[in-house]
Amino acid sequence: MSVKVIEPGGTLGILGGGQLGRMMAMAARTMDYRVRVMDPEPNCPASFVVDEAIVGKWDDVAAAERLASGSDAVTLEIEQIGVDALARVAAVAPLRPGVEPIRIIQDKTLQKTWLAEHNFPVGPFRVIRTEAELQEAVPTLDNRVFLKIGRGGYDGRGQARIGLDAAATEESIAAAWKSIGEKPAVAEQALDLDFEISVMASRNPSGEVRSFPAARNHHENQILAWSILPAGISPELEERAERLAREIVAGLGIEGLLCVEMFITKQGELFVNELAPRPHNSYHQSERGCATSQFEQVVRAALNLPLGETSLISPCAIVNLLGDVWLNGAPNFPAALAVPGVRLHLYEKHAPRAGRKMGHLSSIGATAKEALERVLEAKRRL
Repeated sequence: MSVKVIEPGGTLGILGGGQLGRMMAMAARTMDYRVRVMDPEPNCPASFVVDEAIVGKWDDVAAAERLASGSDAVTLEIEQIGVDALARVAAVAPLRPGVEPIRIIQDKTLQKTWLAEHNFPVGPFRVIRTEAELQEAVPTLDNRVFLKIGRGGYDGRGQARIGLDAAATEESIAAAWKSIGEKPAVAEQALDLDFEISVMASRNPSGEVRSFPAARNHHENQILAWSILPAGISPELEERAERLAREIVAGLGIEGLLCVEMFITKQGELFVNELAPRPHNSYHQSERGCATSQFEQVVRAALNLPLGETSLISPCAIVNLLGDVWLNGAPNFPAALAVPGVRLHLYEKHAPRAGRKMGHLSSIGATAKEALERVLEAKRRL
């Protein structure tokens, strides 16, 4: 059965009105779509660029239904939406990516288990539901473990390190379990990591699948600091990483975007780390360097339009601007913008605080290294 294409002039609903929803809305606007969002904050970043902002918590079924009732299709920018709210949306309007993929992805215990059961490469792990299970699991995971809460953790929140800074003991294991709130979690064996990449894949309701080139990512304090395209990996590894992302997005039946974060070990092994069913921080530079940005691609996928070409037009890079940049006074944006090739993206968040993503700088360059040097220099000038 053919799936309806939603023509320009239609209305796209977005669950979530943060910076990703804002940039998705701006991409939809260029194609003459109306946009509505739902977010707990009335003055969320997307609220300034959309037709309507509905205030509702992530599990607010009534608010979600209101969003869906006035939309031709609904997508999301955050995976923490309550399953009941998602189901209600899906009963009213096409929900893309879909209820079941989000249910799996929003809980790391389900996500990691799904990947392993479908034979995708993941590092050694154990699902943990009690302190006793964690005490038993740590020795089987080489006594070097990252403990990640199943639901709700991101940007390093809801995580604990065991045996990485000092030898694992019963006391340190118990403290780690307590630090994540004694909730279901995934214990992952620490890998001999060389670097991290991500691959963005997309799939529309008609079944068309595309992948973007891999991005190389650098984290500081478990928050993405910068990312570059291309990743600078071998053609063989590039092909494998992109193929994995396409297989996962199709296997989950996602209609929309899926960012697959991956680890590359010093031995050259590739492991899937985590999944994000939405635009991703590591592909903000796609707006500068790719034939189609991730934001336009998610709009195309949600509305069942043909997916855009994903080839790289120019090497590009981004660096995140966290609230820390504002803590010693107003940033010197003109100085940053004097760097050739650099563009400033601010999210219209009015309360900077340490660790909060307030915006990013992006650049193109003759090489990824040059693009990265430009955004890092621009950040220094702030």
